[in-house]
Amino acid sequence: MRRKTSSPDAALAEAAKVPGTARKKAAVAGPKKTAVKREAVQPDLLTNMLTVITTSLDEDKGEDIVVLDLVGRANFADRMVIATGLADRQISAMAHHIEKKLNEIGIKRILIEGANGSDWVLIDAGDVVVHLFKPESRELYGLERMWGADLDGSEDEVAVGQDEKQD
Repeated sequence: MRRKTSSPDAALAEAAKVPGTARKKAAVAGPKKTAVKREAVQPDLLTNMLTVITTSLDEDKGEDIVVLDLVGRANFADRMVIATGLADRQISAMAHHIEKKLNEIGIKRILIEGANGSDWVLIDAGDVVVHLFKPESRELYGLERMWGADLDGSEDEVAVGQDEKQD
């Protein structure tokens, strides 16, 4: 005999009707919806952060540097920077240089994942998220396709450090 639980939340009430384990019911209910919104970052600080990051990547010979505008599409950051490095050591060095330069301008809480020899390094600087890939991994994960301007038809994608000649 199953016990039905009453809950003020409609999703939880629907989940209680679904046969199965508590885990299945939680999956049906989905994530809890919270009304937590990030505070908007100061435009000058965001511009300064992007300048530091893209300049650092360009100095470290990062390839195909792309800046994506996430405002209105994601609540975890305002911008995403994607770049390619050819070797693990290059990608690791790019990550550490970005961290050092952001610390110099006062951005202290920077999280880096995968910097110890990985095909993909993630740098979370709060309002800007940086992904550093090897070419094969960048193609495999396709973050530009997932978050780029092609997704919703807007022109928010900006290429940085590209030659003016386009074939």
